[in-house]
Parts: sequence; C-alpha cells; structure tokens
Amino acid sequence: MSDQPFTVIVPCYNEVKALPEAIVDLQKILSDIGPHELIIVDDGSTDGTSEALESLEKSISDLKVLKHEKNQGYGASLKMGVRHASHEYIVITDADGTYPNERIGDLLANMKDFDMVVGSRTAADVEYSTLRKIPKFFLRRYASWIAGQNIPDLNSGLRVFKRSLAKKYLSVLPDGFSFTTTITMAHLTNNYTIHYEPIGYSQRIGKSKIQPIRDTLRFLQLIIRLGVYFAPLKIFGPFAAIQIVAFMISIAYDIFIYKDITDKSIILLMFGMNTIFFALLADMIDKRSQS
Repeated sequence: MSDQPFTVIVPCYNEVKALPEAIVDLQKILSDIGPHELIIVDDGSTDGTSEALESLEKSISDLKVLKHEKNQGYGASLKMGVRHASHEYIVITDADGTYPNERIGDLLANMKDFDMVVGSRTAADVEYSTLRKIPKFFLRRYASWIAGQNIPDLNSGLRVFKRSLAKKYLSVLPDGFSFTTTITMAHLTNNYTIHYEPIGYSQRIGKSKIQPIRDTLRFLQLIIRLGVYFAPLKIFGPFAAIQIVAFMISIAYDIFIYKDITDKSIILLMFGMNTIFFALLADMIDKRSQS
C-alpha cells in the first residue's frame, strides 16, 4: 500500500491488441496499492485504440483519457500527462504488456528516500531482441561516462518520479522515445538521487515500432545532444586540447624550420581557442538553464 496518492501515465499508439487487457489488469494492481489516478494518452492512434479507450473510460472511474489529434511522439504524450497530473508522484509504464506492473508498489515504496525510482531491466527474466542490445549497451556506457556513475538502465519505461522535478525540465525533454533517457540524465547531472529496482521485461505484443535507418539516425542525434547539453566540457574539452597541442607542435616546427610562424599554426590556434570558448559558453548556458 502507498500512503502517497500517485498518478500513472500510460502513453499509447496503435495498441488496440494489447491495450484493453493491459489496462484492466493495471487498474486491478493500482487499486490494491493506494489512491491514484490513471491517465492514458492516445497519441493519435488509427487502429481502433481510441474506441477501445472510450469503452474503458466508461467502466473505470479512475481513468482519464487524453488524446492527440495526430501522432506527436512518446515523449510528447508523457509531457501531456505530466501537465494534467494531479499528484506529485508520477508513475509511467507502457501499454504493450512488456513491463511487470505488479512491481509498481515496490517502486513507490522507495520514493521516500529518492527523487526517482527506475525499474531496471537487469533481472534474470529480461527478454531483449538482439537488434536492441548493442545500441543500448553503447548508449548506457556513454551516458554513464557523462554522468560519472554507473547507470544500470538508462531508458526504462517503468519508473516513478516527482512531478515538480519533471516540470522543471519539460522544456528540454524531447517529444520522442529519448524522453526517459533525457530525464534520467537531467536528474543525475543535477545531483538528484535515483534508485534502480531490478525488474523483469517481456517481449512486446504486436508489431515492433523499430525502424533501423530512422532509429539509427535518432540514436546518433541523441548521442550528440546528451553530450552537448549535459557535459559540454567533457565533449569539447578533448577536441580543444588536441587542437592546442597540434598548435604547439606546429609553431615549434615553424620556428625550427622556417624561423617564422605560418598560417597553418595561426589557424590551429584559432580553432583551439574557438572550441574552448564554445565549450565554456555551452557549459555556462547548461548551468544557468538547470539552476
């Protein structure tokens, strides 16, 4: 049981096959945990999900359905839910039956001591497709380097966080699937506490929404954005150092060989100084925007 009332947000898009059973099962679990509201955000579904939600809303008193007229993305749906949430503790989960929602009570129990509790998919009964393992491993290691600490699960879709903190970062949280990755990094790089609770994970019901080319481009975009926004000095510092070292080698060569300073050395110096300036400026903007 949870003494603290909470809001559960479930984004969905074309999930008519799994949605009705998943929501009914979820509502039974939530009723045993404590006072809550359940918000389902239909992200412009076209497969009958809207009609299924209308039927569910009539039969479940705690259910609130929000709707995008057209598909805007996973993150946009969660942000819409956060804006309409009534309670400080917010739980997010998926509508495809992949997450063990029976563990929500365990996650909520840990919120007394932490700012966020993440359902970390590190238990023995986790089912992952090979297509997703490699980029997830690389991104997790990269994010751990930026944050300066190990991150067992960077983008789990089952987690609890505080509405007040989420609203603080809504302007920088993306509309796509990188919402969970970004909110994790926002917490860690601003010294908020996160607890990782091991959970299982099942293969989704229905067709996977993974598109290799599109998702690879988004993955590369996310890599760049995480570094620039959350650790600009870590990202640009090494490039600036390389350029300054190259300048020192070049000017030593110029003086020794030509007894003069060539344009090449001046250009290297300008590149190095510009990179340092850009890194410091990005770091100042980052600190100011997060203060």
